[in-house]
Amino acid sequence: MTRVAAVDCGTNSIRLLVADCDPETGELVDLDRRMTIVRLGQGVDRTGRLAPEALERTFAACREYAAVIKEHGAERLRFVATSASRDAENRAEFVRGVLDILGVEPEVISGDQEAEFSFTGATKELKGSDHLARPYLVVDIGGGSTEFVVGDDHVRAARSVDVGCVRMTERHLVRDGVVSDPPTDAQIAAMRADIEAALDLAEETVPLREARTLVGLAGSVTTVSAIAQDLPEYDSQAIHHSRVSHDRVREITDWLLHSTHAERAAVPSMHPGRVDVIAAGALVLLSIMERIGAEEVVVSEHDILDGIAWSVA
Repeated sequence: MTRVAAVDCGTNSIRLLVADCDPETGELVDLDRRMTIVRLGQGVDRTGRLAPEALERTFAACREYAAVIKEHGAERLRFVATSASRDAENRAEFVRGVLDILGVEPEVISGDQEAEFSFTGATKELKGSDHLARPYLVVDIGGGSTEFVVGDDHVRAARSVDVGCVRMTERHLVRDGVVSDPPTDAQIAAMRADIEAALDLAEETVPLREARTLVGLAGSVTTVSAIAQDLPEYDSQAIHHSRVSHDRVREITDWLLHSTHAERAAVPSMHPGRVDVIAAGALVLLSIMERIGAEEVVVSEHDILDGIAWSVA
């Protein structure tokens, strides 16, 4: 076993996994897995820069993670940064801060690399499942971007497009600095058009409709699963490898798009940091399912973070 640490810093959240990995057997044992909503991508779509307060929230989480990594004695650490830091003019400031705190330079990876890690993390333990038809379409709905990966044992095609729950919320659902409560039909239609255009772009290089199993990753998808199961609190074990039908995703998305902030916040499994962006994330998922004719989505708690850990091991 090799003890490794992996950090995935996205547009909305930063996550840590410390795990023991055995590349020979394909076994990965969690020692610590945690997530903090930092909203690093706050305003990036509009300003092109990482906001000072967003950087400080992220650095505070990094300091917490540094203590956890030291406590567990991880031998290796890899820090991967995704969409928000890829787009920002002042990303050098972000890189310096992470290096000072964690001792490693964040790798601002491409969308294609992001997709590779997501696919490995999501499918490594599915490959022995005879009841799941291949090829898989792995969809990682992040804050700033969504990754699409089609593959069997290995990735066949991948594409990252700039639609995510934070980016779509800020672009379409914010008026005068406040998220619409609830959105208007015109706002929803504009957001849907943006998502459909992104799906057109993804289909130029990824054969989305060839997939036989849709695997959904990240907080928007896992939260939809939690709502579908009416969980009294967020429960990773209940969510991991759950299945949510197309009809149920449509019902939940419709409710989220027409609910108020208070109604969404009252959902017991809802993380407070997702209340304002979950409707956009759910609409991305629904749009994908409708595009490819998926009857259900298989929800995975294992994603890019696990893929990063495997790359270190």
